[in-house]
Amino acid sequence: MRKKIVAGNWKMNTLPAEGVELAKGVAAGRAEVCSCVNFIVCPPFTHLWQVVETLKGTDIAVGAQDCATEAKGAYTGEIAASMIAALGCKYVILGHSERRQYYGETSATLNRKMEQAYANSLTPIYCVGENLEEREAGRHFDVVKAQIEEVVFNLTAEQFADLVIAYEPVWAIGTGKTATAEQAQEIHAYIREVLRSKFGAAADECPILYGGSCKPSNAQEIFAKADVDGGLIGGAALKAEDFLAIGKGF
Repeated sequence: MRKKIVAGNWKMNTLPAEGVELAKGVAAGRAEVCSCVNFIVCPPFTHLWQVVETLKGTDIAVGAQDCATEAKGAYTGEIAASMIAALGCKYVILGHSERRQYYGETSATLNRKMEQAYANSLTPIYCVGENLEEREAGRHFDVVKAQIEEVVFNLTAEQFADLVIAYEPVWAIGTGKTATAEQAQEIHAYIREVLRSKFGAAADECPILYGGSCKPSNAQEIFAKADVDGGLIGGAALKAEDFLAIGKGF
């Protein structure tokens, strides 16, 4: 059975004290959600360590929102995967649509980041998805397929076994728009089909998360679909009550 995952991407939100309080809130309500759900929180770099410390003794994992392409060196402002791992993080988000759009991240960039993540025993949450123009042009399948083939297909079987994929309908991030449950299932099933063409039956074990304006009111309907294994949550992850309520959607 595939993992059920609810991951919170806090993006550039919360100061350190606020992040600690948010983490405490998630931990306090964790017992109300089935232990079968794996919770992950991804705070800003500035307070990863404090959140890791706050969540010690719980089963809530911590991830970073990005990592550098290089192991170390003269890269001012960058944060290496080894540094993230040393703080106690277990996951790292790679290829988020905002990184692709605002910072020009390409498949070449992401291949190097994936290499760094695996070298430091971090599980990548690799994001794929199309924007509104691509969706309206009927190119969403092609876009997602290319994002998978150009990066995920370069992984070894062992690496692929430790991967989470997050599908983001970019047109639904921060817009209040949401893909219907049927649209989510359609593209998730397609992603699994593409993965199966390379990795065979192992594709059936890879968690694929939905990441586009997922909230307590629609989580249950979306998570009920066969190929949707959870969510990569943005805005709703900033309120412990909402984040936990999404976990109850399974």
